[in-house]
Amino acid sequence: MPAITVDDVLVLPRLPQLDPATTTYRAVRRLTTAPSGYEGEGFPVRRAFAGVPMNELDPFIHLDQMGEVDYAPGEPKGTPWHPHRGFETVTYMIDGTMDHQDSLGGGGSITNGDTQWMTAASGILHIEAPPEQLVTTGGLFHGLQLWVNLPRAAKMIAPKYQDIRGKESALLTTADGGSLIRVIAGEVGGHAGPGSTFTPINLAHVTLQPGAQLDLPWQPDYNALVYVLAGRGTVGVEKRPIQIGQLAAHSAGDAIRVNAAATQDTNIPAMELFIMGGRPIREPVAHYGPFVMNTQEELKQAFEDFQKGRLGVIPAGRLPHTN
Repeated sequence: MPAITVDDVLVLPRLPQLDPATTTYRAVRRLTTAPSGYEGEGFPVRRAFAGVPMNELDPFIHLDQMGEVDYAPGEPKGTPWHPHRGFETVTYMIDGTMDHQDSLGGGGSITNGDTQWMTAASGILHIEAPPEQLVTTGGLFHGLQLWVNLPRAAKMIAPKYQDIRGKESALLTTADGGSLIRVIAGEVGGHAGPGSTFTPINLAHVTLQPGAQLDLPWQPDYNALVYVLAGRGTVGVEKRPIQIGQLAAHSAGDAIRVNAAATQDTNIPAMELFIMGGRPIREPVAHYGPFVMNTQEELKQAFEDFQKGRLGVIPAGRLPHTN
């Protein structure tokens, strides 16, 4: 699970050490296990938000862990052309490569540590597929796709892209050097990530070495979600056991605590976490398939607009990638 690696984490900026007397660590409100399924043309996913009430996820809607899978030649799969409206998709590649293209002429490739951030907003068609080379040779494929809701005022703005290269992420560590924290969006411990968001959110990928503890400052008005990509350990000061494929939804407070087990499985060198949080939008949500709106009437309009070609037209040929 390379994503972004650093030869010596001790040269990185450090998280501030928290004062136990003034810090309120968040308790674990809910611990869930992601069921497995398939997406697109048949690639395996874990549905990370299954079983979590929408009000505990707000402003997030959906999270899939794609893979981790080691494809044989000819096996890699993607998605067919499909529409979106009313939210943003955030695709974070940990291992492997994914190509993307849209009906407005945008597109690109993302690979280890890169993020493709698509603001679907008023509507767009797009496709995600492994590059021809990966299909030919096979190889590792592992990533995440997160859906971030848009507030009512932004749901019908013009679509746009952000292609965020892994090297743009803010990198930091803990005081003892036991973690590598990659800040993709928002701000963690005073260090800002490159992602630009309509609703204030934080996204971070954390590698926690065996036996290490992470005390992460977190905005009190944000929710807090910790998803385990690999490994095992405990979460919260109550030390709830947590392992790969599980999500911890937290209650109120201004810091998150996670401990990596001192001994991990032989094929897993460290605990890997995807940590999310944001300021809740607190608006009605009408969600069905590829559309996230505020009312059932808006959902019906989205399907009608898609069927009548108002969300875009599939290009006749593959368009050049853009940076």
